[in-house]
Parts: sequence; C-alpha cells; structure tokens
Amino acid sequence: MSKPFSNVKFSILDLAPVLAKKSASLSFQNSADLAIHAEHLGYHRYWLAEHHNMPGIASSATSLVISHIASHTKKIRVGAGGIMLPNHAPLVIAEQFGTLDALYPDRIDLGLGRAPGSDQATAFALRRTLNSSPDDFPNQVEELETYFEGTARVKAVPGKGANVPLWLLGSSDFSARLAAEKGLPFAFASHFSPDYTIPALRIYRERFTPSNQLSKPLAMVGVNIIAAESTEKAKWLATSQQQQFLSLIRGAPSELQPPIDDIDNEWSIYEKASVEKSVNSKTTIIGDKDAVREKLAAFIEETEADEVIINSQIYDHEARKKSYQIVSDIVNE
Repeated sequence: MSKPFSNVKFSILDLAPVLAKKSASLSFQNSADLAIHAEHLGYHRYWLAEHHNMPGIASSATSLVISHIASHTKKIRVGAGGIMLPNHAPLVIAEQFGTLDALYPDRIDLGLGRAPGSDQATAFALRRTLNSSPDDFPNQVEELETYFEGTARVKAVPGKGANVPLWLLGSSDFSARLAAEKGLPFAFASHFSPDYTIPALRIYRERFTPSNQLSKPLAMVGVNIIAAESTEKAKWLATSQQQQFLSLIRGAPSELQPPIDDIDNEWSIYEKASVEKSVNSKTTIIGDKDAVREKLAAFIEETEADEVIINSQIYDHEARKKSYQIVSDIVNE
C-alpha cells in the first residue's frame, strides 16, 4: 500500500440517488448492489444520509435503508451519515438503532447531525410535535446516550446496552467543538462545505477530551470522487452532479439527471460560479486514475484524515461501481 493511504480507512457515503424517470425501488436495488461491491473491494463502512423533500435522494427513512443494506452484506459496517437528530425524539432513534444492532451485531454506526436536512416547511412537518430546534442538539445527544446506557427513566427496548458507536457530523465548527468535548469521533462534510474543513478539524483535535468510547481524536472527512478510464469521461460523468447542484441553486431540486455533453449551455456565469464554489476542486476529485491518485493524496495530506468517506453521484450504476473500483485500486497499490 502506498504511503499516503497506508493508515487511512476508506468508506462510502450513499445518497441513494433517484435517477431521472426511474423509481426509488431501483435506487435501493442499486444501493444493495453497490454495498456488496464495496464489501468485496474492502471498503470500511457504508453510510446513508437522511434528507427529506428531495426528489433525487431516496434515503429519507434512513434506518430502514440501513437494514436493507446490512441484510445484503456480511462484514462491512453500515450506518447513518447521518441521522438529523432534531427531526426525531431521541428515544425513537435509540430504539431503531438498538434494533439494528440486535439484527446486525457489531456492524452499526450512528452518525448524528444537527441540521434538519430539509427546507423550513419540511422541518416543521417533521418536528411539529417535538418542540425542538437545532440549538437543542447537545441536550438531545446526551439524552440519546442515556437510552443506550440504560440510565434514563424510560428504557429503550431494544437499545439499552446496544453497541452502537456515536459519531457527530458537521459542516461548521459547532459539532467539532461538541465532539471534542464529549470525546466522540467527528465526521466533517467537506464534500459540500470545503472552506471550513481545516479550521473545524483543528478545533476538534486541539480540544479533544478522551472518553470511554475514544482515547484520541478520530476524524473522518467527506470527498466527492468521480473516477473513470479517462479524465474526459470523468468530466462527462460529473455533469450529473453539476446538474444536481444547479437544481438546488435554482430552488428546484431534481432527480439525478443523465450526463450531458455541454454543461455550459445549462447555466449562467453566476450559476456556474455558485456550483463551482460548492463543488470545490479540493473536495471534488474528477479524473482518471493518475489524477485521482494525486488529488486524493494531497487532500489526505492537508486534512490528516483518519478516514475518508466518498460520495460518487454518478448516473450510470456500472460507471459508479467502476469509480469506486478505481479508488480501491489506488489505495491498495
């Protein structure tokens, strides 16, 4: 194994993309097939993310999709990257992930985020009876921990005593500080918030306090990778992701669209700049094997990441599997 990658674990973030004019059933079929492929390639974990009211993302019922993936695999860790805790009563999450741990022992992770993962109207629809906000996140994490520890007045069954490692997720320094204070592993969403990556990781590492779960900092960073046989093909495949970001900028989220030959015909100069700011060249790596190797090594050197979790928004399922194969070949050279 080459030096830049020797002490780093590699994992997959799956947004369970809904393809244009295709069904969510196909999304889940593709996710299971990709997870089997990832396990064969030696990826460490396979995480799914909670989003709502997003036509292009099928993993809104995240714990159910986690169970689906775990049932099709044998060893790879499966989890949430993440559950948006303000959307839920912590007891319900303890029961869901306690159940997952009972079904798939020693394989389930629970990453927690403080954002709603949706627009204001959807957030209200999700939380209308919870009387909570993202500002309550630290108290909600603490409450969740008491259910797993079995110290709460109400018992989570299943849940009490479950072996479910908690991660805190973030795209700013808030969760970095909280993860450091609580001695929890920290995952930073650098794949869509590149500018804050290094400051957040620095805060986390400098302020880390050891805990029963973790004796030293454990930092995961997200990166978008679209790899193909040639850089030209990778850039073409990447137009699907670019169209998805463009639809978000326009306030009209869409299903994942097929690649197109000339993305410049689709956006204005302002829209192009906005997409390129979100899809930053440091945390979105597009190219052939040599280009991906060079940029991934530089990214790991800069972040000093313990683990890299890779999102690949590629329309064609076989091309998506090939992209993860290329990355696996690179890190195992």
